[in-house]
Amino acid sequence: MNDKHIQSILTVLKEGSITNAAKKLYVSQPSLSQMIKAAEANLGAPIFNRTTDPITLTAAGRLYVDAARQVLTINANLEKQIEELKQEEFGTIRLGMPVQRSLEILPELYIRFSKRFPHVTLDLLEYGSGDVERNLLGGTIDIACLTTMPRHADLVYDLIRHEELVLLVNRDTDLARRIPAGTPVDVMEAAQELFICIKKGHSVRTLQDSLFISRELSPRIGLETGSIEVGKRVVASAKAVMICPNVYTERDLRGDCGYLVYPLLGVENNRHFYACYRKDLYLTRYMRGFLEILHELH
Repeated sequence: MNDKHIQSILTVLKEGSITNAAKKLYVSQPSLSQMIKAAEANLGAPIFNRTTDPITLTAAGRLYVDAARQVLTINANLEKQIEELKQEEFGTIRLGMPVQRSLEILPELYIRFSKRFPHVTLDLLEYGSGDVERNLLGGTIDIACLTTMPRHADLVYDLIRHEELVLLVNRDTDLARRIPAGTPVDVMEAAQELFICIKKGHSVRTLQDSLFISRELSPRIGLETGSIEVGKRVVASAKAVMICPNVYTERDLRGDCGYLVYPLLGVENNRHFYACYRKDLYLTRYMRGFLEILHELH
């Protein structure tokens, strides 16, 4: 397996076409097509089904891609093991996490990690939880910090903290007038309120939608945002409510945050905060140190 062939095949798969992949790789389309044909000739079978849009893998192509990712993992692990044998302190952690989680943990995490490993770079890749997990499985992320549920046999799920969902309620809503803050409530108590929601692709939205379905609730949605922080600020200023993990409210409740917090009843929440990585990933000393610091902070 040729490294250039592997890179070309995986880029075409990710970009969905040879044209887009050629632009990404800064090569001409004919040159990339020839490289793919050479890889297919070496394999003895076509890798791509070129009649689909986006381009898809053949059965042989799926086997090739699985093997290619294993080769990349083996090469990466070898480099890290050699690096440790040399007792070097230099390296990079490709770290994936949603933006909101970055806001919550990175300021303190970065300070502690950079003091302990001053020559190691954190390459931050910020996506929604679903995209983080897909990139982790695809091998483009080393460690992911996200709220999820253990579901992939190829991943290690290192539990960092249990999390629960709460309902943020503006002080001027009918719900806030009827029920004292801190009282556990069913989401049906907010059936007539205006909801601020996190966009699809985030774990809190998945849990929220499941809860709505279980209650046969179709609430009015005033705004969808990709940021919990934006949602919190809207709820603090507008007559609305929002479902949110409790961890994002802890600091706000020390002062007058503009909203009340209610624990939610009836939430079947098996999604908690994990540090995740592939089982076949070789953990360097600085990667193990990163995980230790993450546990210390929680």
